[in-house]
Amino acid sequence: MNIPSRAIKKKRWQPLPGRVIIAAVFQIIFNEISAAELSQLPTLTQLELLNEFQITPEDLENLDGERFGKMEREGKTLFRYRAKDMRIYFSVVDEGILVRRVFNKNTLQDFLFRTNLPLSEDEALSQSKVFWKLIEEGEKARRV
Repeated sequence: MNIPSRAIKKKRWQPLPGRVIIAAVFQIIFNEISAAELSQLPTLTQLELLNEFQITPEDLENLDGERFGKMEREGKTLFRYRAKDMRIYFSVVDEGILVRRVFNKNTLQDFLFRTNLPLSEDEALSQSKVFWKLIEEGEKARRV
């Protein structure tokens, strides 16, 4: 995956005295819809979610399947990040990670149950016109 260098920020951690770890993480950008979806969550849940949603270029190169998923349709690539009961759908843009939508996992499970698709969550969503319509609404929303 070709990741623009300006999309990556360096972050310093000091796990032990005298040792510094520098890791590249993406800048996170929300659009109006995903920011509104996030703001509907309790404040503590928002903070936990944002604290956990730290993505490095290596994460996207080596998707672990447990936390990350990848969907493609009509030349567009969309990633899914699982964080507890939440699902964050995002894409990589020149400026960093653009969060398209933030959903509760039960919303997706209910969707899959109603559609009776015998596929994995990511496969089912990548084939769903309704899901991509939700994502496209996020694409058209202004970035905040």
